[in-house]
Amino acid sequence: MNRTVAMTTAAALIAAPLAAVATVATASPASADVTKRGACGPGTYEFQVDREDREDGGGFEVSADLDRVTPGSRWTVVLKHDGKRIAKVTRTADREGDIDVDVDRPNTRGPDQFRFKAFPAGGGPKCAATITVR
Repeated sequence: MNRTVAMTTAAALIAAPLAAVATVATASPASADVTKRGACGPGTYEFQVDREDREDGGGFEVSADLDRVTPGSRWTVVLKHDGKRIAKVTRTADREGDIDVDVDRPNTRGPDQFRFKAFPAGGGPKCAATITVR
């Protein structure tokens, strides 16, 4: 009986650290989906880069969302991937004050850096964020 308890305890002590290492490895922000949030004028932004598994070697879904800005206000959103502009759009906020911009991008060699910038079309405070994915 004591030997069974000792074997079970030993197995649990060995398995617990391994489970913790596996959890840390899968949650690493350098290799997982990454989201940044912050204030943007009267509202907020959410800038997100999601890794996608595709047949062509994978890529990213890049999403920039403005929430609770003034309904009917016009905003310019600029997205860059590794320093190159991949989107520049001016959109009008809907009735809820939301604007969404989504772009699919290929995975490039080395770390991928994504930048987001948004500002009212008539001028005003800007918001910006950068995400680097390995």
